[in-house]
Amino acid sequence: MKTDSPSRKPDATTRAVRSIAGTSLRRYLLLGILLPIALFILVDTFSLYRQALGAVNTAYDRTLLASAKSIGEHVTAVGDGDLAQLRATVPYAALEAFEADNHSRMVYRISNLQGDLIDGFEALPAWHGRLPDRGPYAALVDFYDDVYQGDAVRVAVLLQPVAMNRARAMAVVQVAETLELRHTLARQILIDTLWRQAALVATIALVVVLVVQRATRPVRRLSAQLQARPDGDLTPLQAPDAPRELVPLIDATNSIMSRLQHLLANQKRFVRDAAHQLRTPLAVLKVQVQSALRGDVEATQALHEINHTVSRATALANQMLSMAKVAQLVQQPATLAIDWAKVVREVALDLSPLIAAKDLDFDIATSSARILTHDWMLRELARNLLHNAIRHTPPHGSLIVQLLSDEQCATLLISDSGSGISPELRERLFQPFASGEDRSGSGLGLAICHEIVLALGGSLSLINREELGQVNGLNTSARLPLAQNAV
Repeated sequence: MKTDSPSRKPDATTRAVRSIAGTSLRRYLLLGILLPIALFILVDTFSLYRQALGAVNTAYDRTLLASAKSIGEHVTAVGDGDLAQLRATVPYAALEAFEADNHSRMVYRISNLQGDLIDGFEALPAWHGRLPDRGPYAALVDFYDDVYQGDAVRVAVLLQPVAMNRARAMAVVQVAETLELRHTLARQILIDTLWRQAALVATIALVVVLVVQRATRPVRRLSAQLQARPDGDLTPLQAPDAPRELVPLIDATNSIMSRLQHLLANQKRFVRDAAHQLRTPLAVLKVQVQSALRGDVEATQALHEINHTVSRATALANQMLSMAKVAQLVQQPATLAIDWAKVVREVALDLSPLIAAKDLDFDIATSSARILTHDWMLRELARNLLHNAIRHTPPHGSLIVQLLSDEQCATLLISDSGSGISPELRERLFQPFASGEDRSGSGLGLAICHEIVLALGGSLSLINREELGQVNGLNTSARLPLAQNAV
């Protein structure tokens, strides 16, 4: 579709792909409907032709039988008993009444049971077959195909008993007809059948094309509506006249666009907040450097202040990279089950200098719990939660880390002896750049943990631990499904 912006004009490859994709459904429907119908009509045409040809043969066989009976009336017997001799004088005019036109020929032969010619055409081969056990007629008659003087013929043979006075004999009357008329009529039946079936196929094809074209019109309309949208337009699709079969697709598309809109809004907010957060330490660093250059503060003090500012900026940048890496790993399915207990103990060992610096009463107890995820995500989750608990635990305080598991889930429980958090702050801490009252962190640690836990299908909670109405610490609980239950 053409638009006002030349930069959005699709190239030849894109147009070809869209063309194939746009017609594939119609082609599938047309082939799926017309091909079985065409095969059925082809088989039906062959069946109708065979039935019609059988009816034609039956009708012409009746004519042959009538001819044989007419000729049999001209057969007489002379003699005594079984030794009687057959006599016949059949004028050819007796067959003219049964000849349908001038194209086919009809000949006859009269003989006894031994095959001796009594009358008729000697070139017609004698009958040496046997009567069917259950024929279609009451008479002693048989029908078969033969050749007479190089022409294919259809032959009717009639066993005609002859009894006159004391003479008794059995005459074999054969009547043969060439097949020109039968073939002509069969071809005419086939042509008429093919024309009717071709007209039927054409009518069905036209109806199917029109119906398929009309049925796929809402899909093409939705495609045109999407292509005509400007960049960044993720508003829900409006298709009030769409058929019921398309409603689930439209609802799913609107749901995806809603999630995309929410994701884009979060990304924009994150970029905006990140720019603000990075701008602040850089501005402070610039002021500190200028003060040191002017000699406003002592060199040692200036270097300490600059080092502190650089450390905060570095920590912020690292956590922003971690936030981006979480979003990247979420899109990559995990294939290995990681032992969370081993990860927690390794992270605790890495952070042991911080624990020792504050002289904390530290205790850790873990049980094996395998999680289907990326090793980095589990390690980052444990590091951020434990580092956050160490930072908020006062010197000489207690810090307890426990990893518990049941049949379905594993829970990392970190209990510090800090001052806890207010209910309002507990909900806000999961948002990027939201930190506690002391403003000592970057505000991304818990946000990263929250994203990791949600990506793994778990939950994260912060609950104050109270005793006698006083808050004496914070319980941080991260609950994740075990590997066999992870989706």
